[in-house]
Amino acid sequence: MLDTLLWWLTSPFDYAFMRRALVASLALSLTAPILGVFLTLRGMSLMGEALSHATLPGVAVAFMLAGFSLPLMMAGGVLAGLITVALAGGVTQFSGLKEDAAMASLFLVAMASGVLIVSLSGNALDLGHVLFGNILTVDSRTLMLVAVASSAIMIGVAVAFRALVVECLDPQFLTLQGRHAGWTHALFMMMVVLSLVVSFQTLGTLMAAGLMLLPAAAARYWSQRLEGMIAIAVGIALAASMVGLLASYHAGLPSGPTIILLAGLVYIMSIVLGPYHSLRAGRTRPKAALLAQRSQLIP
Repeated sequence: MLDTLLWWLTSPFDYAFMRRALVASLALSLTAPILGVFLTLRGMSLMGEALSHATLPGVAVAFMLAGFSLPLMMAGGVLAGLITVALAGGVTQFSGLKEDAAMASLFLVAMASGVLIVSLSGNALDLGHVLFGNILTVDSRTLMLVAVASSAIMIGVAVAFRALVVECLDPQFLTLQGRHAGWTHALFMMMVVLSLVVSFQTLGTLMAAGLMLLPAAAARYWSQRLEGMIAIAVGIALAASMVGLLASYHAGLPSGPTIILLAGLVYIMSIVLGPYHSLRAGRTRPKAALLAQRSQLIP
């Protein structure tokens, strides 16, 4: 029994492509959920999903001009994401429309444009690869790009951590301290865009936000402290990536969707069983209140 379990856990990593896929998914799992926690605290979860789709036109244009050149596709995705963020901010400033509503409108246009460009310049296989990704095709150069981008995001979060926390809670206080909240917000959105772009090779533009948002959303049911939410979100992402890769290898399933589905399963379990704001917590809280009331009535 132990030998069988050991074989199930280790045999896939006899292959170099599985080792590269594991390292890439672990690198993304260490950074994306942290940004996801800040997105959920800001009430901007849907913006992360919208941004993952908004990068598609840049990726598609780079693909049309240079073929499947990952560095140029990533650069195009980053540029498209930043342009979308800037446009959404401009619409919000001049029209009064909320930023998430502006982003939702822009990402639909951007995604439709990207799909049209890829369809005109390639074939169904190219479109499927861009939309859904394939973590098993990560090569050494892609792995290096993912590692560098993830390291840059970690450094950015570490340097601006206090400002990011304050900007989530009270942007005006951050301004009074001599730090403009707008610059902190811009830095944060740049890191979100970069994280989503490096994820498209492994998870595709349609599911790139899954590893960022699902673990973060699940963590809120298990902790009320920021440090706890970050640690739990990263742990969920790491576990989903590891188990998802193993399950996809042994069961012959697509790796990206398997990882995201496992993270989604943890999210559903958290809604039901988590100690905070879950269905279980909602049922036990009235009972605890009733017991406390009864104890006060009994002399």
